[in-house]
Amino acid sequence: MNRRPGFVVYGLLAAFVIGSALPLYWSFVIGSHTKEEANQVPPPLVPGGHFLDNARRVLDTTDFWSAMLNSLIVSSACAASVMFVSTLAGYAFAKLRFRGSNVLMGFVVMTMAVPTQLAIVPLFILMRDYGLLDTLVAVALPTLVTAFGVFFMRQYLVDAVPDELIEAARMDGCTMIRTFWTVAVPAARPAMAILFLFTFMMVWTDYMWPLVALQETETLQIALDRLALTGQGQTTDYALVLAGAGMATVPLLILFALSGRQLVAGIMQGAVKG
Repeated sequence: MNRRPGFVVYGLLAAFVIGSALPLYWSFVIGSHTKEEANQVPPPLVPGGHFLDNARRVLDTTDFWSAMLNSLIVSSACAASVMFVSTLAGYAFAKLRFRGSNVLMGFVVMTMAVPTQLAIVPLFILMRDYGLLDTLVAVALPTLVTAFGVFFMRQYLVDAVPDELIEAARMDGCTMIRTFWTVAVPAARPAMAILFLFTFMMVWTDYMWPLVALQETETLQIALDRLALTGQGQTTDYALVLAGAGMATVPLLILFALSGRQLVAGIMQGAVKG
């Protein structure tokens, strides 16, 4: 029986890759032209030779490196927190038996159905009352724990950690915390790496909440917003804005390039059941 992928599979994969890469390519194309060229109809379809000039303009217009550092701090803190807390909660829901666990897990899943936009106003009032507005803490605090992370780790640990291993660890005298560190965490590393990467990307690309919570403190979202407002009252300088967006994407591309092989290996390892 021929198990090789057919033309349809390769065609769908090619369409998915092209569709995913098109926004990045378009940002680079517009960001490598002048303002006048970017506003032409029809717009340019091939890269120009002004990307470095636009990058210098981005650095002159905003404190871009400071904004990138702040975004890196917030994204890393949120990703690490979500990874750790979700692994703890996921292990508890997957392997510990306690009254009301199914009800609580159902409540966690239900919160995923609530649109994020509904929480903007209550979050703003809460941060204002606590005096956290215009700080990086206000940006990071709502994303330190996510319902998706708990659900994702729970689903993974149900099958990844056999109950026999947990019972063997307890018979050897391990406490609950030691069992978690020595049995659950090694088995959950592939899923933890994926969750860290996805959370980092989600926080890095979140545009709405930083614009609401910050005023003077800059993250990449604030920097890009100021680039968009540079030409207020005139035609927006899309070449400048998309050059900044392209520069803001570079850390994500580096992260994927460095962790891609480990993530694929982790997924394959987690898919193999011994």
